Amino acid sequence: MRDRLLAAEKVKAIEWRDSTLYLLDQRALPFEESWIAYDSAAAVAEAIRSMVVCGAPAVGICAAYGVVLAARARLAAGGDWFVALEEDFTLLAGSSPVAVNLSWALGRMRERLARVKEQADPLAALEAEAQAIHESDREANLNMAQLGVDLIRRHQGNPQALLTHGNTGALATGGFGTALGVIRAAWLEGMVEQVYVDETRPRLQGSRLTAWELAGEGIPVTVNVDAAAAHLMKTKGVTWVVVGAERISANGDVANRIGTYQLAVNAMHHGVRFMVVAPSSSIDMSLASGEDIPCEECAGEELLEIAGRRMGEGIAGCNPLFDVTPADLIDAIVTEKGVVERPDAAKMAQLMCRKRLH
Repeated sequence: MRDRLLAAEKVKAIEWRDSTLYLLDQRALPFEESWIAYDSAAAVAEAIRSMVVCGAPAVGICAAYGVVLAARARLAAGGDWFVALEEDFTLLAGSSPVAVNLSWALGRMRERLARVKEQADPLAALEAEAQAIHESDREANLNMAQLGVDLIRRHQGNPQALLTHGNTGALATGGFGTALGVIRAAWLEGMVEQVYVDETRPRLQGSRLTAWELAGEGIPVTVNVDAAAAHLMKTKGVTWVVVGAERISANGDVANRIGTYQLAVNAMHHGVRFMVVAPSSSIDMSLASGEDIPCEECAGEELLEIAGRRMGEGIAGCNPLFDVTPADLIDAIVTEKGVVERPDAAKMAQLMCRKRLH
């Protein structure tokens, strides 16, 4: 499976070359494939905030490279660069409060910095660590793809219809994808007849990004309005909902793109299995439950304008970016360390004690 996925790879969204970070601008897709170069931590933080790059794993990778850029600037400036670098860590950490992969990646960079010997080249050490984080995510995606396919094969026959939400593909990760990686692998195994993609309001990550990735690989894809998901489960033979995660708490509750919670409720009602695919770096064991996960909310004005014109005065807009799906609505959480079926606090703790599966 690993070799087949590698051979099928077509999309790359993050590239590090010549000491510069290059990002495929997700805001311009699918109409234009535009790359932007970043040479400072401040610019990387702004790229995350402005959603040039989206997806928890991708955000973590970019933050790691942001530290490398910051260290280069601080070293060039002279003085106590080690202390000055804390300002950059803080700036990057605040660029995406929900994605725990960001704080995990920054933690790894901080740990690597602490191990650098005085005579060693700190910039080379940090660059190697950021590249290791990037490559580790790619390998995790490959592991999860195989585990997810095995799970689908075990529970249902072939071929089948899958439904997904948001973007969890190569654009959102270091390569291949989490939930979309599983869907890609299932397609290669001849297990997929149709993929239904929620358009994912209000930013349209599903219709703009996920559908673009799937169509580019010749995978049958149909975009639907978010509100049609229950209807599709009832009438189109959907067998699995496969989604990613921004953060997973210690009891298995999952924060993800807004609309995921209602998908899980609808899936349970219709007897459709619900799979969450995310690297173990998305699991935050410091939070007991999803109630502790901060969920960002954007300005309501985004919902109240059509073609640049406001629809009316005296109307408020509710525009949360994420919601939390309770663990008891989830059939399985798939990570590179293994699969947790019917997750709870004890099972999640056991998972985190495991080494990565190879």
